Amino acid sequence: MSASTIIFAPIGQATRSEQVIERLENAIISGLLKHNEQLPNEAELARLMGVSPITVREALNTLRVKGLIDTRRGRNGGSFICELPADLLLNQHPLRQASNEFLADLGEFHSAIVGHSAYLAAQRTTQSELSKLGELIEQFAQQTEADNRAQLDLRCLLTLCTFAQSSRLAVQELSIQAEWAPLIAVLYQDHAFHQRMVAQYQELLRTFNQGHEDLALLEAKRIISMLTDQMLHYKLSIE
Repeated sequence: MSASTIIFAPIGQATRSEQVIERLENAIISGLLKHNEQLPNEAELARLMGVSPITVREALNTLRVKGLIDTRRGRNGGSFICELPADLLLNQHPLRQASNEFLADLGEFHSAIVGHSAYLAAQRTTQSELSKLGELIEQFAQQTEADNRAQLDLRCLLTLCTFAQSSRLAVQELSIQAEWAPLIAVLYQDHAFHQRMVAQYQELLRTFNQGHEDLALLEAKRIISMLTDQMLHYKLSIE
C-alpha cells in the first residue's frame, strides 16, 4: 500500500467537489504529494475517488487557482504539484488547521477501530500472517525518511485490521487513513518519536505471538494514543 492508495481512495457518492479539494489540498500541503509529482488524469481520478469527472474537473480548477497544481500541455502533459513556499506549508498544514477537539475525536474513533481489530486479530492470525507483520515492522524500523516512515506506519495499521478478518473494519480503517495520513506525515521527522513507535509496534507483535487479545487491544490503542498525543504536541509547537 502506498500513500496514493489512501489519497485517492473512494470518498463516496454523496460528496461534493469541496471534499475532493480538501483531500488533495491536505495531501499537497502535508507533503504526501510532492513538488512536480503528476496526478492521475481526470478520468482515473474520478474512478479512484468514486466521483464524476465533472466533480474532479471542478476540484482541479480550484486547486489550479490556489496555485497548488499546474497543468501542462502536450504528450507528457497533465496536472503537476507546484513548489510551495515554506511559510505557506507551515501556515496551511492540516495539523495547524485542525482543532484540538477534532484531533482528539479522530484519535478516539481511530483507536476504537484499531483496538477492536487487534483484539480479533490476536485470536485469528496465523503464524504466517504474524511473520508478515513482523517484516513490515522491521521495514518501518529501517526507514530514515519521514514520508516513508509514515507510509509504513499506515501500512502496519491497515495490515493489522485485515488480520481481524472483518471487511468492514478494514474498509473503515482505509477511510480513516484518508484523514489520518496528512496529519502524521510530519511527525516522523522526529527520530526519537519514530524509535518509540517502532518499540510500541514490536510490543504489539509480542502480544499477538502470545495470543493475549486483551493486551493486544491495549497495545494497539496505545499506538493511536501516541500518534494523537504527538499531533497535539506538534500543533502546539507551531502555534
